Amino acid sequence: MPHHDDAFYMRRSLDLATLGEGRVSPNPLVGALLVHDGEIIGEGYHHHFGGPHAEVEAIAAVADEQQLRRATLYVTLEPCCHVGKTPPCCNLILEKGIPRVVIGCRDPYPEVSGQGVAQLQAAGVAVTEGVLEAECLKINAPFIKSHTVGLPFVTIKLAQTLDGKIATSLGASRWITGAEARREVHRLRSLHDAVLVGEATARADDAHLTVRHCSGRNPLRVVLDRQMRLPVEAKIFDAEAPTILFAASSWERLAKAELLRQQGVSVHFVDEHAGGLDLRQVLEELHRRGVHSVMVEGGSRLAASFLRAKLADKMMIFIAPKLFGGDGLSTFAPLGINLPEQAITLRFEPPHFYGHDILLEAYIDC
Repeated sequence: MPHHDDAFYMRRSLDLATLGEGRVSPNPLVGALLVHDGEIIGEGYHHHFGGPHAEVEAIAAVADEQQLRRATLYVTLEPCCHVGKTPPCCNLILEKGIPRVVIGCRDPYPEVSGQGVAQLQAAGVAVTEGVLEAECLKINAPFIKSHTVGLPFVTIKLAQTLDGKIATSLGASRWITGAEARREVHRLRSLHDAVLVGEATARADDAHLTVRHCSGRNPLRVVLDRQMRLPVEAKIFDAEAPTILFAASSWERLAKAELLRQQGVSVHFVDEHAGGLDLRQVLEELHRRGVHSVMVEGGSRLAASFLRAKLADKMMIFIAPKLFGGDGLSTFAPLGINLPEQAITLRFEPPHFYGHDILLEAYIDC
């Protein structure tokens, strides 16, 4: 049975887990802590891919190992019981004689799911599951989708005016939002495995799609250019960050593809679908390359394409306190909605302000 303070300690474990954002993929975010006589005696989190797991860090932080035999271990994700980059955490827990383990959620990874819990229970460890389960699942939504659906978690990011416009009637969009919101976009890029744009957006902004206004890694840059119209000199093809271009296959594009490959750009051909590229094939190829999270930074047509294909999981919309009027460019291209009951429905998260702009996050209902 959960103790009354289990949620308190699990929330602290969640806070620890998020300290690894942007550095652990394709591994999950995990936080752990040890409690003895109501006092936290050790904390840890997964710092980077290939590094020690959170449980290992928390145990190593305990000065008096005798305390471990009367402690409770709190961990946001089921401890592993298989040999991966590091030894199994379950073995370490049993070796140290920790009598009770509280788990936020089970690991969807087939080699672990439920087996870590079973191993601990078989050895006499008291296991409590499902404490703050929804929150623990949410922080690892990309990892979970990857191992259950076999596709990356897709977030559509857009910036619009209060009246739902992403550009004026002349196509001008710089800048709808302020500097604080734009800095946050760079931070969000650093937390995703890949950022994705269409040819029109890459051309209009000659976008770098790199992380410049904060510290953090550059994501994989993904550009959808069905007819390979972008010039090889485009900034998105520079050497600042890895780039993959998706296009529709044709003989006349092979020479340009080879030219881009000589520049270090990956080129991958996929089928055409609904007047564009087959987005599912794009996501399948990205997943094959180890991409678990994608932030779509394209415009109204690309966002609508992902929504119509039911391949988007989340929206992040920065709303500026401005009005462009009815002649501005709408945030979304047509979605084929004719009746209110056909609407795509969302679940809002609490809003955040960045300067004068507001960020609305919402998960898309399937």
